[in-house]
Order: sequence, then C-alpha cells, then structure tokens
Amino acid sequence: MEALVRMENVTKEFPGVKALDNISFDIMPGEVHILLGENGAGKSTLMKILSGVYQPTSGKIYLKGKEYDRLTPKDSYDNGISIIYQELSVINELSILENLFVGKLPSKKVMGMSLVDYKYMNDKAKEVLEKVGIKRSPNTMVEDISISEKQQCEIAKALVSNADVIIMDEPTTSLTTSETEHLFSIIRQLKKEGKGIVYISHKMDEIKQIGDRVTVLKDGTYVGTRNVEDVSVDDMIKMMVGREIKGTYHNTESDDLSKEPVIFEVKNISRKDRKVNNVSFAVHKGEILGFAGLVGSGRSELMNAIFGAEPKSSGEVYIYGKKAEIKSPYDAIKNGLAMVTENRRETGFLDNFSIKQNISIVPFLKTSGAKGLTGLVDNKAENEYAAKEKADMNIKCRDVEQNITELSGGNQQKVILGKWMAAESKVVIFDEPTKGIDIGSKSEIYVLMRKLASEGKGVVMVSSELPELLSVCDRICVFRDGEIRMTYDISEATEEKIVKTSTGE
Repeated sequence: MEALVRMENVTKEFPGVKALDNISFDIMPGEVHILLGENGAGKSTLMKILSGVYQPTSGKIYLKGKEYDRLTPKDSYDNGISIIYQELSVINELSILENLFVGKLPSKKVMGMSLVDYKYMNDKAKEVLEKVGIKRSPNTMVEDISISEKQQCEIAKALVSNADVIIMDEPTTSLTTSETEHLFSIIRQLKKEGKGIVYISHKMDEIKQIGDRVTVLKDGTYVGTRNVEDVSVDDMIKMMVGREIKGTYHNTESDDLSKEPVIFEVKNISRKDRKVNNVSFAVHKGEILGFAGLVGSGRSELMNAIFGAEPKSSGEVYIYGKKAEIKSPYDAIKNGLAMVTENRRETGFLDNFSIKQNISIVPFLKTSGAKGLTGLVDNKAENEYAAKEKADMNIKCRDVEQNITELSGGNQQKVILGKWMAAESKVVIFDEPTKGIDIGSKSEIYVLMRKLASEGKGVVMVSSELPELLSVCDRICVFRDGEIRMTYDISEATEEKIVKTSTGE
C-alpha cells in the first residue's frame, strides 16, 4: 500500500537552532499515526513543513507519488492536506459558515458570471456541523460560541475540504469527555474512509485508545516508530523524555493539613449572573486544593471573580488572614494574588512582547502606583528577573530577547509561571495549567506547585483531567452548577466519586 505522505531526511534550521535533524515520517491510508514528543521536540515544525507554512532546509516530501523539495500552503491544500492547529485559528468576527469556507469560497456560473455558491456552502456546513456535533446555526457568530465549540469548528473546517490527510494538533484540549468520545467516533469513521490522521497529543490514554502507530521525536531528532499496541505508556514516556516520571506529588510533610494555618480563604463569593453561588473554601499551608467539575460548571468563573477579572456581587477574600479588597486584576496583583489562566494565548501573555518583557511586567505592576500609571521600567531589574526565571523554570529559548510567540506551548506556560514567581506572589490560582503541555513539562509544573505549597504559598488548581487532580492535589472540591457540592480528601477521592458528584448522579 502506498503512503499518502512520505517525508524523507527532513532538516529544518532556524538562526542558531536546528529544529529538525534528518527526520523521516510517513502516513498510510486508514491509520492514525501519533506524533509524540515534549514541547520543542519538533512536532509542530514538521507538520508546518507538511502544510507549507515552513520550508525545509533539506529533505524530500512525496505526495501521491510526486516528489517535492518544499511545499507552499496551496501545494499542501491541493494535495488534500488539512491541519487543525493547537492554537485556534477561527476568526471571531466571522460566522461559523464564513469560517468554514474562508479562503476557499465555492463558486458557480450564473449567466456567464462567477458567483459564490451560498446554497452549497449552507448545505455542506449543516452536514459537517452535524457530523462534529455542533448544534448551532451556520450563521452564528464565532465570538458567541464556547471554546470547545470553536475547537469543533476547526475540525469541521478540515472536513469541509474533503482532505485525505488531517493533522490534529492537540484537538481535545478544550473538549469535554463526551465531546472527545464524539471526536474519536469521527476519527474512526475517517479511518474507514481511507483517510490518514496525524494525531499530536500529550494525553497518553488517548494515544492508546485511538492510535495505530506512534513516532517519537526528541530535541528535533528521530527516536523511533512503534505499533501502539506493542508499546506501553511507560515505554513511550521513556522514549519521549529519557527518564521516568514521578506518579504522585502529594504532601508528605504533614499527616493532617487541616491543622496547618489557613493561607488563603474565600467567603461567600457570588456573581450576579448566577454562575457562582455563595462559594466558600480555605487553603491550608502545605496544601494544594483542587477543583473538579464539568466544563461550564462555574469553576473558571469563580476564579475570575476572585481575581477581579469578572465582577462578583458579594463575598470576601483573605490572604494570610488579612482581607484583600480586589475589584480588578491590578488589585489582585498588588495583594499578592496570581492567576495562570486557562487560555494562555488570549489572557496569559502579551504576544508582541519578548520573554524578558513578559516576565518583568507583573513585578513592575506590583511596585507601580496609580493603577500602573506611575513607576519606571528598570532595565537592570528586567534582565535579572528574566535570567533568574529562565534558569528556575528551565525555559528553552534562544535568549530572553526572543518573542514569546516563537516558543512552544510548554515554554510559553513556563514564562507565564515565571512572571508570577518574579512578583513573589503569595497565592497562585492555576486554571488548567497543563493544557496542551507535554508530560515532561507537566511534571516540572507539578513539582513547582508542590514547592510553592511547601514554602507556605496558597495553591489552587482547576483541572478537567481527573488523573491530574488525583495525583497532585491534597483535597478536591467538586463543582456543579456554580456551587461546591462535595470536598474529598485525597485519601477517599476516586474518579468514580468525582464524576458522580459533578454530574449529579
């Protein structure tokens, strides 16, 4: 059987960096080929070469038997290759329909004139939206839909193009469990149709569920290709990171954390929109407090209200026993509260700033006056902050002057963590902190969270991944319909109990 795509000895060099070194990779009809590796391993670079975004320094690409030295985006599209990027590329100002056909409007001849074929667009849009599970009119504006629906729109865009090869880069990062299962059913149908799927994911359970073959990259080099059924999760992790990853990150210093001093306390927080109703909780010294719940249950809305990013109608926040008046993120920063947001690209960093500037902005805001209007940028301090956090966070970059958008997702997240560490924050809220991050970087973040807790800082973690909560947190609050329905000590918490509580069974 001939491969749909064959890449041979592909090398890609950027100034001062060899991102890919002599990589070979192929995609067969009717298979899901997993592409695995830590952030910065070269996975996205290889796929951007296949989609025509990057040009290889050397190597060959074979599509449908034809040889190419390099591809343009048009070459890639014309050869039936479609890519769903990890960072959503939908346009909020357009409708779902317009997003599906942007750059490729179908036309028809009417009285000798070429006109846009809106009937075909509507019919095709309804077909693919039903297939991916979006229960919306095609004319709905994308800015009015949820993050998970935007991810489903990205998948629908690939289906509209009738692609033979679909590259999925972390497609489930914003999807619920049921939406993920629906995506897997779509993938299985695409396999039956002879499509080739390249699936990039850091969720090891997904790989075992959906993959046929797995190719591992490390630091831009080829490690190996194996049949998924013949390799264990531990084997894949060792291939990817070159070491064993610790399984749990619980507190081992205190038998009863409830006897430790309260670091962070929230009393009776509510919102006018009723997404959060009379919520109270406390975090003790040495403890990581987790929040579980379905997407839309109100967890992120609670954290945004605490941090001052969205208004609360009532409630109080205490840090080290002292009441904190927080009406804006600026107030939160001044009071020593930090928040690692769920959507790092939209709310986590400034994409026109360098690594150095992103790290130093929060400590500068913390020491500023008049809501950030007074205070000078200190170039010496800026360099010191950046150098320290680059080392402490193990940020892989050319140098701290590099623009943050040039980094992998995991390293972007480390920069975000670095800015809060540089500001010496007293309490850190982590909202989905490992979304789209490789297992090695996840481990580093878990170790950092535990270090912060042991140092006497308050640590709160929101996550949709139950294994993550169970391996990191000391207590888990289960959220449903804007309220904490149950709090489990880690000694009694199980996935089954959390799921039942979060769904109301």
